Amino acid sequence: MHRALITGVGHQEGIGFATASLIAARGDSVFVTRWGLFDLGRGHSQNVEVPWPSIEADLEEPGSPGTIFDAAESAIGKIDILILNHAYFEEDDLSTVKPEVLDRHLSINVTGSVMLCQEFVKRNHTGWGRIVFMTSGQSLHPMPQTLSYTASKGAIEAISLALAGGLAASGITVNAVDPGGTDTGWIPPDMMDRFVAESPRGRVGLPMDAARLLAFLTSEEADWITGQLMRSRGSA
Repeated sequence: MHRALITGVGHQEGIGFATASLIAARGDSVFVTRWGLFDLGRGHSQNVEVPWPSIEADLEEPGSPGTIFDAAESAIGKIDILILNHAYFEEDDLSTVKPEVLDRHLSINVTGSVMLCQEFVKRNHTGWGRIVFMTSGQSLHPMPQTLSYTASKGAIEAISLALAGGLAASGITVNAVDPGGTDTGWIPPDMMDRFVAESPRGRVGLPMDAARLLAFLTSEEADWITGQLMRSRGSA
């Protein structure tokens, strides 16, 4: 049995919740982080009491990675799976971007993720581990209306490759998953119609589509897969 820490599990419609459900169903222990103020501000109420131990955590706070791991280890034991599902998001472009907003994206999405990885490696002494980042698809096409978010996720893609090389000898694999457009409650009707029309499969992604890939990458069977950006988008 393994023990998984999954960040950004705030509402039932999300990829984090679907992933936690799959990993728990296979017999692993799960601990999750939530950030209620962000979800509520975006119309995503934390509409479910998660069935796993959890902690409210703002990754913009410098000490939060250590606090999160202390809580997780106290609840379920030493963590050997880390899924970085959290993300801060505000729309902006070159004409509207503000230094403080760009800094917030980088602080939460990049610095917070890297410090969680550092804490994970520092505490992992098993010779086995899994780290999975979430990205979006910035390398596939321009996203000018999400400049700060794009900058942070582009950094994550590069960081995941760097960490994979650095941690390979320790038995820890590091990969990134791009789930594409996924219906987690945020897609407005007009955008949903466009996504469906553009999709070769005739639908957008569902949380469980990405969750199945995340569950596989954190399993024993994925031991030979590291340093990969894997796209779960329903198309080439």
